[in-house]
Amino acid sequence: MKKPEFHILVCNSYRVAGDAQGYCNKNGSSDLIQYIMEECNDRGMDVAVSSTACLNVCSQGPVMVIHPNNYWYGGINEEKIDEILDALEEGEAVEDYLISE
Repeated sequence: MKKPEFHILVCNSYRVAGDAQGYCNKNGSSDLIQYIMEECNDRGMDVAVSSTACLNVCSQGPVMVIHPNNYWYGGINEEKIDEILDALEEGEAVEDYLISE
């Protein structure tokens, strides 16, 4: 199996009981997952996109993490995702949206 260049994780607030009930999910993270997948495909980017359990930074949600760069982005929406993917294609981060260093 060829591993992708990037792995994007999107918090979807799943809890141990299996119910998506947290901040990220209630603020549209599941729709953002589809948007990210479509944008990456349109750009020809080699990316795997995964939905995650709660990432425990609810106050910063919706949250997206990009590996292997270890970029943690908070408060994401479609406009921010476009900027983040533009920067990622250039090998850069969007410092204004990072929630960790």
